[in-house]
Amino acid sequence: MAVAGEQRDGAARDVKSTFAGLDLGTDEFAEVVRSALADVEDLLITELSSGDQIMTEAATHLAKAGGKRFRPMFAILAAQFGTDPGSRDVITSATVVEMIHLATLYHDDVMDEAPMRRGAQSANSRWTNSIAILSGDFLFARASRLVSTLGPEAVRIIAETFAELVTGQMRETVGAGEGVDPIDHYLKVVWEKTGSLIAAAARFGSMAAGADAERIERLARIGDIIGIAFQVSDDIIDISSATGDSGKTPGTDLREGVHTLPVLYALRGDEPSSARLRGLLLDDAGNPRPLTVDAEVTEALELLNASPGMAQANAKLQSFADEALAELAQLPDSPANGALSSLVRYTIDRTG
Repeated sequence: MAVAGEQRDGAARDVKSTFAGLDLGTDEFAEVVRSALADVEDLLITELSSGDQIMTEAATHLAKAGGKRFRPMFAILAAQFGTDPGSRDVITSATVVEMIHLATLYHDDVMDEAPMRRGAQSANSRWTNSIAILSGDFLFARASRLVSTLGPEAVRIIAETFAELVTGQMRETVGAGEGVDPIDHYLKVVWEKTGSLIAAAARFGSMAAGADAERIERLARIGDIIGIAFQVSDDIIDISSATGDSGKTPGTDLREGVHTLPVLYALRGDEPSSARLRGLLLDDAGNPRPLTVDAEVTEALELLNASPGMAQANAKLQSFADEALAELAQLPDSPANGALSSLVRYTIDRTG
């Protein structure tokens, strides 16, 4: 339990600094959110410390490594639109979505053979792939147990979210099939892998707080949109940022042969730069080709930044932001609404 207390202290220090771009407004509201987030941290560590020593160490590995806690924060903010935002079920709901998110990270790191996660050694690197997979399974199991306390509807929602997460990973692994538009495929994968869980966080938080059906659905749609928008903005930053500005090396996706939205738009163009990009980024069969030569990465980044594809990706991002703000305008004006609105605006500003 000492560890949970340490986590609480860390979470409680400064919510604003944890969530770049999220303006919580007044000190009073920031304290409400800070306290709820600290309660989530306590419950998270307690739930994951229920096994024997090796299971506890492995299962809490990523939780203790930190992270933004974006999904529980979203659940807590969504709860503010209900009649009982202080309900203990809100904390349970927020913890469930974070446990599911952490579980997917264990599995992702195995699939990607990632050596690091959140600045620490990944579980698969520190132990083995088997331990990492089993740790993810344990988190899914604990999340399932916890969600069962919220009732049958919550169990149904989380089961559907599980299916969406797995389908998205499978869809990404297999790639766009013949006759499938690559951009439609990309946006579908992003929704399934990212948007669906953020939507579930919004749905769970608002349901637990007793919000009416219309608000629950609206908040879930906002979660969908913001989840997709953040991934699109990350993809733009991977191409447009200078080294060090975003905390990652530009062109990481290109080096891995991953074609994100700006790339997909650029590749379908008819400009000479698009033809050159196709030569750089596609093999003879038209499949994505990882770039392993630094000079090729530099050239591809320059071409992409100057391409109409980048402008199209930015326009798509703006359309998501406009859609989210339009949904928020239909909800009561409040500190939570202001916080979510600032988050939407940040998705645009961070790519500038």
